[in-house]
Amino acid sequence: MPKRMHRSKPSSGPRSRRDVAARRERRTPDLVDEVAGALAGGEPLDLLALTSSFLAATDPRERRLFGAQDEPSLPPREEIVETFFEVPIPETSALLTAIAVLTGDDVLRSRVRREVATRAHVLPHWLAELDRARAHDRALQMTDVLGDGENLVLGVRLPGGPELSVAVYVDHNLGTVAKDGFVVPGALPDLVELMRSESDDPDVTLTELDPADARARITEAVEHGAMVFPPLETETWPACRPLVEWAAGLLPAGGRGYERPKWSEADRQALAERCLASPFAAGLDDADSRDLLDTLLWFGTDYGPRDPLRWSPVAVEIVLTDWIPRKIVADFRYLAKAPAVLRALIRFSHAERGIRPGLTEETLAAVDEWEPEYQAAIRAPRLQGPEALLAAVGALDPEEYLDAVQLDELRRAVGGARALDGLDGLDDALLPDEPFVEKRVPADVRDRVAEVRELVDRCCDGLLDVEHRTAARWLLAAVADGDPAVFRRRGRAETAAAAICWLVAKANRSLGPGGPQAQELLGWFGVRSASQRSEPMLAAIGVDPHQPGERALESPTYLTAARRRQLIADRDRLAGATEDDDLDALAEHAARTSPDDLD
Repeated sequence: MPKRMHRSKPSSGPRSRRDVAARRERRTPDLVDEVAGALAGGEPLDLLALTSSFLAATDPRERRLFGAQDEPSLPPREEIVETFFEVPIPETSALLTAIAVLTGDDVLRSRVRREVATRAHVLPHWLAELDRARAHDRALQMTDVLGDGENLVLGVRLPGGPELSVAVYVDHNLGTVAKDGFVVPGALPDLVELMRSESDDPDVTLTELDPADARARITEAVEHGAMVFPPLETETWPACRPLVEWAAGLLPAGGRGYERPKWSEADRQALAERCLASPFAAGLDDADSRDLLDTLLWFGTDYGPRDPLRWSPVAVEIVLTDWIPRKIVADFRYLAKAPAVLRALIRFSHAERGIRPGLTEETLAAVDEWEPEYQAAIRAPRLQGPEALLAAVGALDPEEYLDAVQLDELRRAVGGARALDGLDGLDDALLPDEPFVEKRVPADVRDRVAEVRELVDRCCDGLLDVEHRTAARWLLAAVADGDPAVFRRRGRAETAAAAICWLVAKANRSLGPGGPQAQELLGWFGVRSASQRSEPMLAAIGVDPHQPGERALESPTYLTAARRRQLIADRDRLAGATEDDDLDALAEHAARTSPDDLD
């Protein structure tokens, strides 16, 4: 990237040689040296990349985007280019020639041609004839089956034989924008062969693309990307953007850009009905789930590439960590159900598209990974839905209401108010190192449960601790006792063991900072997700697997001393903060109040 050049006042009179030399020394020494180095190296891309960096730094689109800035980093491009006319040396002749061609400015090109001719500087053949460069007659696209984005690849032949290869990454999650790109020396077939040899991903395909379509797509994506704020930046982007635009402009015109499907309300409803009628949506026939499914389909049809059946780990992260918490104003109890609906939609969508199971598991694992952050976001210290309306009219105190919500969560974690108040033996004593109680397990599943228990013990010994191992053993025995059919079904013992450990770790908030990450725990067993397998286990111990909010086992039996200690501290803090308030009445009032009550 060229160094900063300082603005100077224009002069109305002729300049002496001393004036010109002074301006040269004062305004362009760094850039001149870089151009000289690029010319000496003999590699065309060195000078073209330097020119592209200069044009990117002075791009008028950037100035419109950052028009509110008090001090632009550089003067206007036209003013800087004008100084190159005033300094008649080979380096500025070379730079002016490259600028004129890359910008596509016919007026500037004619002026530069006349100026360089009068200087009689000898430029490299490829540069002197740069306006005769031609695009390769092929273009390609490298796409991922989940559709997060694609690489568009093309080639350019410079006069005299040198060739360049260009690749642009278009991100569909951000709205189909050019997010990254690079240009390398060498022929297009060589780059294509390299990409084929280094890509061993079965979910990525490299196919031919009509060159005119490639031009239309790159042009559209670059224009959209230039309007993104904050700007998209990598080591090579947007420095190579002008060079990419020039190369794409050498391709044939008249191609088709990105064609986004249009979804009518009837189309979206028909898709929702098909999803709800599928086995993947079992248990999601309540009004909230149907409404949330429609919301997720809205995201799919109106954002990104507008494909409601395209779900990837990146799309999951966007919708859970940003879009729903920011876009959807609703009660957190309602929003808490969204991850369960999203899991059903992912399974349905991937089945419709024939996505391989491994990718489906990765996408579902992303829901597991981001759900805690999502649940925290929708429970952030802010009111939504009916509570926000009540607070707005002064019928509800936000602080007291949020305390009531937290108290309700504490009670659920231990199985009710009686347990939280310590009447059922809630204390902070360490869980003992107890052996597995095999007598609770029906005889016909004992071998299977023993296999699962051995895997559970190994994981707890390796990643957690003795307390977690005891809690996991008790949970495993309770599940086998409550519903032996859980272990009569076909399935890997590793998946069942992962679900047991995952449930215990989630209930104790042991995943994340200070403990193993969710993916580390699941990876111990060689699985990507345990959410689906955990649902019948929760039902076996009497816990509603579809209960919104944080995963809870609803009993202090499965909680470590540290978790119980924190629950007791939170309980006492809430009791002290609301000594004169009836939190139970407040929570009941908030839960029963609906927007209709405000009419």
